[in-house]
Amino acid sequence: MVLPASMRLRGNRCFDRLHRSGIRFHGPLMVLRVVKAKPGLLKSPQRHAKSTACRCGVQISSKVSKKAVIRNRLRRLLHDHLRIRLEGASEHANQWALISLKPTSSTTQHSPLLEECDRLLREAGLLR
Repeated sequence: MVLPASMRLRGNRCFDRLHRSGIRFHGPLMVLRVVKAKPGLLKSPQRHAKSTACRCGVQISSKVSKKAVIRNRLRRLLHDHLRIRLEGASEHANQWALISLKPTSSTTQHSPLLEECDRLLREAGLLR
């Protein structure tokens, strides 16, 4: 299962804002960027949907894996993990988060990715 529409972040303008002015939290496998939400950048249907949790996006470069199947599997894994961790956290509804995997990320073992994701979310204050 992937993130519900109210938690998923889409659109180039949103991702550009995260890249330009997001606060970065680095780990050996990924980078987490967090920024205050700006609903005006969302596309029309998303803008009017009331979000009850932090909106999240996942970005995986083809340098991680040349195979789209593997990149999509990783993206679904991370979206599902974020949904489980952040779904009830309504105090962070005014923030956006973006996870970018580094090219050195291991695509065979998922537990180190999920552990690092939790560590970066705690460091950013999105997870207790």
